[in-house]
Amino acid sequence: MRLYLFCTFLFLTCHQEAIAWGFYAHRLINRQAVFSLPPELMVFFKPNLAYISDKAVNPDKRRYAVQGEAEKHYIDLDVYGDSAIIKLPKSWQEAKILHGEDSLRKYGISPWSTYQTFQYLTYAFQKKDRQAILKLAADLGHYLGDINVPLHSTENYNGQNTGQYGIHGFWESRLPELFAQDYDLFVGKAEYMDDPRNEIWKAIEMAHVALDSVFSFEKSLTNNFPEDQKYSYENRGGITTRVYSRAFSEAYHQMLAGQVERQMKKTIKLIADFWYSAWILAGQPDLIQLAPKNLRPFIEIDSIESPQDSIKNVREHQSIFTDPEAPFWRSSDRKLYYWQAFRRYCERRPRFLPKG
Repeated sequence: MRLYLFCTFLFLTCHQEAIAWGFYAHRLINRQAVFSLPPELMVFFKPNLAYISDKAVNPDKRRYAVQGEAEKHYIDLDVYGDSAIIKLPKSWQEAKILHGEDSLRKYGISPWSTYQTFQYLTYAFQKKDRQAILKLAADLGHYLGDINVPLHSTENYNGQNTGQYGIHGFWESRLPELFAQDYDLFVGKAEYMDDPRNEIWKAIEMAHVALDSVFSFEKSLTNNFPEDQKYSYENRGGITTRVYSRAFSEAYHQMLAGQVERQMKKTIKLIADFWYSAWILAGQPDLIQLAPKNLRPFIEIDSIESPQDSIKNVREHQSIFTDPEAPFWRSSDRKLYYWQAFRRYCERRPRFLPKG
């Protein structure tokens, strides 16, 4: 019993540390996207702003414990050779026929699974299911954020193949947390998208093109930066942690010439457009009655599961992907918990494990 309690405490401590440090950008992006929505959606989303923002990190929480989650955060385009964006089928069914489901899952399924989440959100709007709308909107914001991160589109996702280990957290977390307060994140009003699936692939393509500067600038800066000044140490949650120094971070940020800010703005606009388009496709349901004026605030208590063997075989998998058309609703007359739908996926262990 003591050992169990100790392991639980250790997991929660590490888990909270990862949340506090790694997910700042996801929360900020989801929050900003709400302010681009039209009044018809704002009346529902703004009262639930705290939920939409806080739960933006839920997919990353599930990545370490829930079956089939990890592969939904990335796609390794470089393993498919040149012109992968053009060659890969946009339809999940066609992609399975061409490459086989095992191969697709091994190298990530983010474009297909993100589109599936969009379809689920559209259906949630049709059903006027308040709980499902909030959960799926928060999740969709996270997945759209991931596809706009260049390092989520390559097998060299953390610089492990080029001697740049740690660059993933550097680009995605360290830079936004240091400099996002100076970003102009106003993106204008949400717009309807004629082809949401194609917009997902366009975003991935643009992020992948940015990889060259992400790696080359860091390599060049490292070669010309005093070795003993590249890293520093900061206290995080009572733990002394090695981080990229502010001087190195500022130099890299300047070399990127606004790249992180641009990708964040693209993500914010994309999320708002996707939420708005899902609502349009659902028939523009009236959401005033779902606003929490006469309802209790929606509070979700996250369940935390200890991952099993989470540090072993981190790029192996065996899973089943539910087709986008497959229904997963339990009942429109009861509270909906779509958690069970994710349990239908089999396990694919995470690529990015917390350190420290």
